[in-house]
Amino acid sequence: MTADARPSLFFDSMCLSGFSGADRLDVLRDLLVDRDCWTTAVVRSELDDGAGKHPHLRQALAIDWMQIATLDALDDLRTFVKWAERLGSGQHGLGEASVLAAAELRGGVAITDDRDAVKVARKHRAEVHGTIWLLAELCKDGKLNEGTAGGLIDALRAEGMRLPCSGAQFPGFARQNGLL
Repeated sequence: MTADARPSLFFDSMCLSGFSGADRLDVLRDLLVDRDCWTTAVVRSELDDGAGKHPHLRQALAIDWMQIATLDALDDLRTFVKWAERLGSGQHGLGEASVLAAAELRGGVAITDDRDAVKVARKHRAEVHGTIWLLAELCKDGKLNEGTAGGLIDALRAEGMRLPCSGAQFPGFARQNGLL
């Protein structure tokens, strides 16, 4: 599949926060240089709100390689409200709802590690995956080897990101779950 035929990726704050906390946003950028990457204005607002307490989030706000979906057209707003209602988590789920809405509207893949949001999204047949899937995809594309992916996972986990496996467990976990 060519880079142009692959769907756009829409990032939630969890992934961006994890990579910024681990000081690996530059690595993420380099790995995704040929991908169309997005986040949303809602996610950027969440990052901005948290930057006072977690200064590393300013790195995520400074990235210039991701497009920003604003969701301000009427159909955008309807889709956003639909996802916010589905997630039913009030203020907490607005970032996830915005990413799911933007991905749906643009035929993309939502990237979030929020387990509840993933469960709801899959129930409604949205294409949604987490950081482990993304790293496995990059391994399949030949951009990462499993050891380097494991190192990234350990760096993300060291910053408090909740991921379903450690770096050492990644190859087995990914194969067991059909990711590699």
